[in-house]
Amino acid sequence: MSDELIEADAPEGELLSDRIADLVEYLVLNIVDDPDAVSLDVIDGEASSTIEISVAADDVAKVIGRHGRTIKAVRTLARALAARLGTSVEVEVLG
Repeated sequence: MSDELIEADAPEGELLSDRIADLVEYLVLNIVDDPDAVSLDVIDGEASSTIEISVAADDVAKVIGRHGRTIKAVRTLARALAARLGTSVEVEVLG
């Protein structure tokens, strides 16, 4: 898929960081036991965006994973999509 097609698929007025946040939200919702407690906050900066994930206290360990493997995988996917869209992103778990 070319970059022109990716940008053309975006609804009018939607930020690229919102598309990345949708991916992160989808991944996190499928990891946690309490999906109603999941919230994402997107902070757009000049050069990059930060996505802050808040989950229930019991789900923090699931999102981080053993030795941080799960959150590392989520970050890798988010960064790959961001690179494809021509931007950069950081993903943080707040708990």
